[in-house]
Amino acid sequence: MNYIDRVAAMIEDTLDPSYRPDTHGADLYRLYAILALGQGINTRLADVHNAWSVWMITQNPEHPAIVPFDELSEEKQSEDAPFLDAIREVSSQLAHE
Repeated sequence: MNYIDRVAAMIEDTLDPSYRPDTHGADLYRLYAILALGQGINTRLADVHNAWSVWMITQNPEHPAIVPFDELSEEKQSEDAPFLDAIREVSSQLAHE
């Protein structure tokens, strides 16, 4: 397994299964792995949303949540929180390896 897929798998394993996408999740977790490796614990909710938007464009380019983070309701913004928590947790683990 390469290092990107290893970090992606760590993020996926950190998440509650109810948050995991039904299809093509590996591509989403790879984007989150880039955040974990590049921004680490400094990753923001907006970063998570931007990565999700890139992934969603390949799944459903007309999805109504593909808008800048600041245009989302607070409720929609909070949906990215479990992913942010997982990215930060994995980033912390990586820093201690």
